[in-house]
Amino acid sequence: MTRLNPQTTPRHQLRAEKARRNKEAALNAFIGKKAEIDEMLARLQGLSDEHFNCHPDEIGWATVGSLEHYACLLERITDSAFGEGEYAE
Repeated sequence: MTRLNPQTTPRHQLRAEKARRNKEAALNAFIGKKAEIDEMLARLQGLSDEHFNCHPDEIGWATVGSLEHYACLLERITDSAFGEGEYAE
C-alpha cells in the first residue's frame, strides 16, 4: 500500500484516505468482536446442551441460583441488543 505524501497531496485527498483507513479498521475490529461473540455463544450453547454439566441428582437451589445469574446477565445483553427492558424507548 502506498501512502500519500502530505506535502504534495491535497488535504481533501488526505482526509478521504484517512477516513477510508479508519472505516477499514473499524470493519476489521467489528468482524473480530463478532467472532469472539460467536465463539462465546457456541460455548454457551454446548454447555446448555449438556444441561450445564449437571446430573439431575445433583441439582439443588445453588444450581438454580447459578442459572438465574447466567439468565440475568444474558437478559441484560438481549435487552440492550433489542432495545427492551431498561433500554426500551
